[in-house]
Amino acid sequence: MQRSLFAAVSGLTNHQTRMDVIGNNIANVNTVGFKSSTVNFKESFAQLLQGAELPTDSQGGFNPSQVGLGMEIGSIDTNFTQGNLQQTDNVTDLAIQGNSFFVVKQGNQSYYTRAGNFQPDANGRLVSPTNGYVLQGRMATNGVLGNALADIVIPSGMTTPAKATDQITMSGNFDASAGVITAADIHNPTAAELADPANAASVVRTTKDVYDSLGEAHSVTLVAWKTSASTWDFKIDPTNLSYDNTKSFSFGPGAASSPAGAATPWQFTFNADGSINKATSNIPSVTFTPTDTASPMSISLDPGSGATGITSFMGGTSAVLRDQDGYAAGVLQSYTIDQTGTVTGAFSNGTTQTIAQVALADFNNPAGLNEIGDNMFTVSANSGSALVGYSGRETSSTIQSKALEMSNVDLAKQFTDMIITQRGYEANGKMITTSDDMLQTLVNLKR
Repeated sequence: MQRSLFAAVSGLTNHQTRMDVIGNNIANVNTVGFKSSTVNFKESFAQLLQGAELPTDSQGGFNPSQVGLGMEIGSIDTNFTQGNLQQTDNVTDLAIQGNSFFVVKQGNQSYYTRAGNFQPDANGRLVSPTNGYVLQGRMATNGVLGNALADIVIPSGMTTPAKATDQITMSGNFDASAGVITAADIHNPTAAELADPANAASVVRTTKDVYDSLGEAHSVTLVAWKTSASTWDFKIDPTNLSYDNTKSFSFGPGAASSPAGAATPWQFTFNADGSINKATSNIPSVTFTPTDTASPMSISLDPGSGATGITSFMGGTSAVLRDQDGYAAGVLQSYTIDQTGTVTGAFSNGTTQTIAQVALADFNNPAGLNEIGDNMFTVSANSGSALVGYSGRETSSTIQSKALEMSNVDLAKQFTDMIITQRGYEANGKMITTSDDMLQTLVNLKR
């Protein structure tokens, strides 16, 4: 008689535990990155009343006679299915598509989470707002990512260094219909001859700012004039170029500072199809020392090739110094995070630079992780070690910026499980009252 009572009590206790888990699931239906849990029951041990017997020649065998003694909690499993994503306007809100976890640290202790609602702290570190644990990844130096796992830091006022100009690129057209310049010496015209309106169609002036190693801008002006049907001579005008007069100012190794002193004029020559002929052109490098403390500069001039370079067709002149690869120092204006978790900063000088990359961790058995609260997990004996890597390399998971993963709680399933659990609890309670009635009948046998 008592066996049924104890079995029913175990049913009450464990169904209550299951209801506790369901209650926790429903309570966290709107918790970012929450993963629901499921309770699985198992039969408790059984008491053997009569053992099994082997069959003989004269009679068959007997099965064992056993009475179960109730039930127990078999396992409480965490469900790591993907939760729905909710869009936000915060660039540091991150959601994982896949099975990975974010890595965060408190001191030397690592934790793992699916909740990506990170925000910067006073030191520029990206942290979890619930406990201040710092998001981990790899930081970049001058745009090059390192390999060591470190705190993700995006400090306000972050700067990117200036870069000295190494190359100027040209594009556009030199008018093939323009006449040869009118000058006493067409290879060394005077300033007045270059400015003569009669030569306007045969002269090109274009200016581009270049930058020294400290980020100071200097204007480089190219002046070109037509000297034959397929040739335009040119010079770099130093009048708008700030340079140290006590130091060298040249246009290529051993060249003089103006075309008049050069054995061969600096010139662009064009093929019959209007494309630049680099083999027969004489294109120097610009070398000078700025007046400030910046390093000496040497700038190559690239006329390009094909339709993207300089050409000589009929139909007007449009040749310009188009691009240069230097820039001044810049201050961080904003940043974005792409699907690989790479943080890219946009700076005030118009450049972009890689700042960091968010790390992700994978586990052989994520359901084996220990839950410690605050949406955090730690490694357990059965989870396996964290396999820390980066999206696009060691893991196939991706990161969505301006989004958060919502709870994966399925309310319909939870309510169904609640009904089943409630009925199970009621049935075990009924078993206790029924056993009590039977005991009362037994007691009443003796008046």
